[in-house]
Amino acid sequence: MSVITFTIDGEQYSAKEGDTILQVARDNKIPIPTLCYLEGLSTFGACRLCVVEIEGSPKLFPACTTKPTESMVVRTSTDKLKKYRRMIVELLASEGNHQCAVCVVNGHCELQDLAYEVELDHVRFPYLFPKKSLDATHKDFVIDRNRCVLCTRCVRVCHEVEAAHVWDIAGRGIDCEIIADLNQPWGTSPSCTSCGKCVRVCPTGALFDKGAAVGEMQKESGFIKFIVNARNKHEWVRTAHEEE
Repeated sequence: MSVITFTIDGEQYSAKEGDTILQVARDNKIPIPTLCYLEGLSTFGACRLCVVEIEGSPKLFPACTTKPTESMVVRTSTDKLKKYRRMIVELLASEGNHQCAVCVVNGHCELQDLAYEVELDHVRFPYLFPKKSLDATHKDFVIDRNRCVLCTRCVRVCHEVEAAHVWDIAGRGIDCEIIADLNQPWGTSPSCTSCGKCVRVCPTGALFDKGAAVGEMQKESGFIKFIVNARNKHEWVRTAHEEE
């Protein structure tokens, strides 16, 4: 297997063939923000928070899907990227109905963490206040579409890990939302196994346990990588990183 040498933020790094820029960055403790990405699931490249600059191109590239080439020069934290990422978080805030003070995952929300990271103290865009539904028909879980950021983690984990494919995306534009089966109440879904994987990987308060109080919904998603490795590589030991 060939080894690629390239540069990230002025330092040289090596990558195996097939690695992405994000994988190399995380292996070397280089911070790049993400939202839709989750180790163990397929890469989707939807949130665009992980975009980086590549020397010689005017475009920005998603680090989660872009593979490095020999002698590539990558920048991960320029002023341009910081402004772009802040704008993305602003748009996510304006397109949903995110009231942190009454959210069950307040203090444990990845969108909230990103807002702190980009120093978001106000939103320049008009709030759209879309009319989204809450579905509490499932016996154990609730989906509140007002807090959904369409990262599709729930869709991918249900399809790729649980192999149930309960979740899908319907609609267009501001009407786009996550639906169960053929847009029926979650509690009536014949394909749902009630495994709770979708709830654990959701980065916001869109999916949560019934009866959970504020501060109790600290989500744990490292088990996804453990399950995938157990199935594909027969590695049954869980690392400390996967338990976070």
